[in-house]
Amino acid sequence: MKLFKQSLLAAALVLAASGAQAQSYPTKPIVLVNPYAAGGPADLVARSLAKELGTELGQQVVVENKAGGGATIGAAYVARAEADGYTLLFGTAAAHIVTPMIQPTPYDGIKDFTFIALAANQPNLLVVNPSVKANSAKELVELARSNPGKLNYGSSGTGTSPHLGGELIKQQAKVEMAHIPYGGAAPAITDLVAGRLQVGVMNLSGELPFVKAGKLRALAYASKTRSPLLPDVPTFAEAGLGGAESASWYTVAAPKGTPAAVVNKLNAALNAVTRKAEYRKLMEAQGTELATLSPEETTRFVVDDAQRTKDLIKSANLKLE
Repeated sequence: MKLFKQSLLAAALVLAASGAQAQSYPTKPIVLVNPYAAGGPADLVARSLAKELGTELGQQVVVENKAGGGATIGAAYVARAEADGYTLLFGTAAAHIVTPMIQPTPYDGIKDFTFIALAANQPNLLVVNPSVKANSAKELVELARSNPGKLNYGSSGTGTSPHLGGELIKQQAKVEMAHIPYGGAAPAITDLVAGRLQVGVMNLSGELPFVKAGKLRALAYASKTRSPLLPDVPTFAEAGLGGAESASWYTVAAPKGTPAAVVNKLNAALNAVTRKAEYRKLMEAQGTELATLSPEETTRFVVDDAQRTKDLIKSANLKLE
């Protein structure tokens, strides 16, 4: 009986400490790790979110870029960090799902993290350098078929949404294109604009300024409906690529074992940011879709997407080496 009472007391003390920690949290700056290069679509969303989250929490949120390895370098850094809520990951499908499926990683993409909230969802946009003689997705497919393996497409890294999106197009259209991975979308888009890459299937937000400037040509939007930002660009289904749609989602995650009270406080703050009219307007102007999910709903979203991705890779026989 004495031992039982001691156990109850210990549990109560832990709960009390956790509650006190949540009440005072945060007492110092928070690091939000972006596993991609600075300047890309993920970075734009991460920095906008960090600024608003810092205001909401009354403490600075600093974005640190740790790019490379198909988003695994940044993810591994966060997985090893102390589970105190001060080191967070701006997570993606590549970091949590795809890359761990296709190569050894020093962490489990789901089990080693506590998912806090869904930050954003960005459908991809199929574009080409203006030097490519294709004014539509159909013409691009015809060009690729007549020149097997001679066209290339770039991505923000092996296992990322743009990589998977490119492979889906290859499978759907039955064409061959060489995949060239980068350490983030920014350097890939730079080479795409310069003509060193020919095709891109990356987030609309990163490609949009160059489409508007005439430096990239948009062929199709990977969503069920056209983007209000590019109303003349057909959807994948309209362009004959139905079933090859892809998008990049972003979560905020913490190391496994982060106190529930801290997770819930972060979730409330993140969802409060998402509801802000000015923030929503800013994100929508970048082609970003927003949602407010609980930690449990966010975890379920990631787990469900992991299963869909696994099934997709298997059914389409995708080769992601």
